[in-house]
Amino acid sequence: MIPAILVLCGVAYNVLAIVAVLRFKRREHPPRDFTPPVSILKPIRGRDDRFFEAIRSHAALDYPLFEIVFGISLAGDPALEDIARLEREFPRIPIRVIHTANNAANGKAGSLEILAREARYDILVVNDSDILVESSYLARVVSLLQPDDVGVVTCLYRAEASSWAAKAEALGIVTEFAPSVLVARLLSSSGFALGSTMAFRRSSLDAIGGFAALRDYLADDYQLGARIARLNKRVVLADTVVVTSLGSGSLRDVWKHQLRWSRTVRVSRPAGYFGYLVTQISFWSAVTLAVGNPAIAASGFAVRLLAVAITLEKLDRRKLAFIAFVPLRDLFGMAVWLAGLFGSEVEWRSLHYRLNRNGTISPVP
Repeated sequence: MIPAILVLCGVAYNVLAIVAVLRFKRREHPPRDFTPPVSILKPIRGRDDRFFEAIRSHAALDYPLFEIVFGISLAGDPALEDIARLEREFPRIPIRVIHTANNAANGKAGSLEILAREARYDILVVNDSDILVESSYLARVVSLLQPDDVGVVTCLYRAEASSWAAKAEALGIVTEFAPSVLVARLLSSSGFALGSTMAFRRSSLDAIGGFAALRDYLADDYQLGARIARLNKRVVLADTVVVTSLGSGSLRDVWKHQLRWSRTVRVSRPAGYFGYLVTQISFWSAVTLAVGNPAIAASGFAVRLLAVAITLEKLDRRKLAFIAFVPLRDLFGMAVWLAGLFGSEVEWRSLHYRLNRNGTISPVP
């Protein structure tokens, strides 16, 4: 009886996901007459897959005036070769490299603290080093900062990958993670930002104590969005979807990455973490089938695949060919969720941390 009820809860959630996805794609584009100068801050540690393609997409932006400020914390970082190549190809774009070695528990937040001080302009845009954007990206994101009550603009993202394990993770991002973000925004103001894009005013950053206040937190993106939201500012989702590269990670790599994300959500947003259990229609449909109720199980799987088909059509239609693998990927996600209930250690770019209950981290030798 209980599994069948949870299947019905999953059906309700997937219907909400369909509504949220359709609503997101039907929004009108904002006017783009607000184009103040922008500093793009990019903390770098190593060379990700498709790194040059990603940073080149930023240099090729269709926007009146912007600078790109890279933060390099490791001497001889291989990413420096690609940045030098970018400077040669785009000599008219202000591109700077700042040495950002620091002792912050979260080295990325420590780098951003330095980069924010070095930035020339009052509008700051931060995104991950492997993010690939369209030429209209900056205009579409910055235009949403025009109302004074907007504190942060963020973006959904989809992923590309080359190994089967990484492709499975990419499938989960667009069929599970993206809809969960859209449902959260449908039901509430959702004051959290995503590391794929965070655009904000320097005054808002200063009001929360700058990146210095975030240097001990693993989820610096979540913390920044939540803290600016507490200033009675809105966190707005832009109408553009950026792209990240997951490369050719092994199943072990994917597991570690997903487990880090799961444990981070557990301490940052516990209500959302435990609410995830109710949304898992594939898992509860499998349980319902196992206890001898195939009709309800079939209905659950059908609704899930319908929601996935609509989501992929709107957000990443190239992955429609993998729709049959979604229930299996959902079960993998459930396994990660269960593992995320326990333990406090996470790995991030080959660095090991102990994750504390308040979301701060301590380096593990």
